[in-house]
Amino acid sequence: MGARRGGPPALYAPRARLALMDWFPLFNSLRVAGISTAITFFAGIFIAHCVTFAPRSVKGALDCALTLPMVLPPTVVGFFLLKTIGPFGPIGSVVLEAFGFKMTMTWYSAIFATTIVTFPLMYRTVRGAYEAFDETLVYSGQTLGLSDAFIFWRVKMPNCKQGILAGTVLAFARALGEYGATTMVTGYIPGRTATISTTVYQLWREGNDASAYKWVGVNLVISFAVLVSVNMLESSYKRPRRSAAAGVDG
Repeated sequence: MGARRGGPPALYAPRARLALMDWFPLFNSLRVAGISTAITFFAGIFIAHCVTFAPRSVKGALDCALTLPMVLPPTVVGFFLLKTIGPFGPIGSVVLEAFGFKMTMTWYSAIFATTIVTFPLMYRTVRGAYEAFDETLVYSGQTLGLSDAFIFWRVKMPNCKQGILAGTVLAFARALGEYGATTMVTGYIPGRTATISTTVYQLWREGNDASAYKWVGVNLVISFAVLVSVNMLESSYKRPRRSAAAGVDG
């Protein structure tokens, strides 16, 4: 009777392991990826809009500068970032002296790294959507007396929605899996700066493959859910357009 009262251990062991699992890396990864994606979302839209109207020679130079973090190794980006916002860097030393807090080896240090690494993805995708936009719609709106702000938000943005959505998803997925630049400026401090990627590497170094596989599975599930959500949004976006086209043909 005593053995029966305790219940079959095999059924409760997975639940117990999940309950004992430290979920801070998941929370921190989602927090960092969400904030950095929000920053790159608005910055990418604004800067891509400005670059679109720049002269061709200036546009080429700006493209190279803004896209450079995408082709550089993440550790190189992290090195330059560490030398810039570190305690002895030109920005980090000023912030440390003026406000008394460090910009590295904290959880929000990862936001700086992921924003720089993911920005080129958002910028290039949105700029491509802007360049594919039919500018005659802008001219038509201007002849109707619509303001530039109205045309941008109510005409241009809806027509570029697919590219903006794709850039946002790419930026979020890249930020969620970022490791090289992040570990340079945040290190690995359990319960403070740990992310999913840094946790997987640390567990592998310790030879704890079982726990590492768990975090790999968590990352795969999140990435799959994000991609499925995007496909559903794209389908819901295309369906009304097809219905409208069918109504016109009818």
